[in-house]
Amino acid sequence: MVTLLLDSTQLEVVLSLSERTLSFRKGNVVIERSTITKVQLTDDAWTWLRGIPSPGTLVRGVIAMGTWRSAGGDDFTLVRRRRPSVVIDLEGHPEYQRIILTTRHGLALVQALRVEVAEEAADVADIAAETGTIPVVPEKKPRSRKAPAPAPAV
Repeated sequence: MVTLLLDSTQLEVVLSLSERTLSFRKGNVVIERSTITKVQLTDDAWTWLRGIPSPGTLVRGVIAMGTWRSAGGDDFTLVRRRRPSVVIDLEGHPEYQRIILTTRHGLALVQALRVEVAEEAADVADIAAETGTIPVVPEKKPRSRKAPAPAPAV
């Protein structure tokens, strides 16, 4: 799961060791807030992929990670299965024209980008929860199953 950190000047996509390895990146992806032109939520990020992985990893329907090169520009992609995702369009970024990420915090990111945040970086889910724009849902407790009743003796 990708971690998104946001402060007053930039959005940072923090990559785990496996994400760095599969996307062939040495560091995190840093995006200046001024370069973000549009943020869209999608249920199927696979429809947003364009071009070919170069360098990157592609296992169709499972993962797509790395830089995707196309005639329209370079995209950074971190897509896992068919999970909710966010598509961030950029203008003026030195590396990418678009960022496509599978994250369950897409709505929190959209809300957090609308508010002014502190100088220090914080997780987008925490920012959205503090501002009250997104309700915090408590974690679900596992349901216990009842033992089957013994069959009546005949």
